[in-house]
Amino acid sequence: MQIIPIPIEKEITVDDDLSELILDSGNVIDGDILVIAQKIISKQEGRVVELSSVSPSLLAEGISSQYNKDPNIIELVLSESKRIVRMKNGIIIVETHGGFICANAGIDESNVVNGFATLLPLNSDISAQIIRTNIFKKTGKNV
Repeated sequence: MQIIPIPIEKEITVDDDLSELILDSGNVIDGDILVIAQKIISKQEGRVVELSSVSPSLLAEGISSQYNKDPNIIELVLSESKRIVRMKNGIIIVETHGGFICANAGIDESNVVNGFATLLPLNSDISAQIIRTNIFKKTGKNV
């Protein structure tokens, strides 16, 4: 097995065709397994939130003061969660609406403009299938 990163040099936006960017950035071979960072999918799907637009609830305010976290981030975690699994040492483990068990509902502030955060894609299986189908339509390659 060989792992080959495919660099994409541009900032991903909602208008981007991820399959085209992948094909333009590297040589995709029939049968390749593509691993795409969640953040790229989230940005392309518009799952980016400006933190100043979030109105924290009383529950988010309480949790944020207890864990010394941004109440806006906590509100996003709560809104993206079906249930809280565990809270300990400043980490909130939740079950997302999509059924994932993860820290902070996958909310991520890294590699985005300051004051913004990304949310998990609504349905990562559908997101992957769209990219796979588009690559097949453009190249005839099954990835």
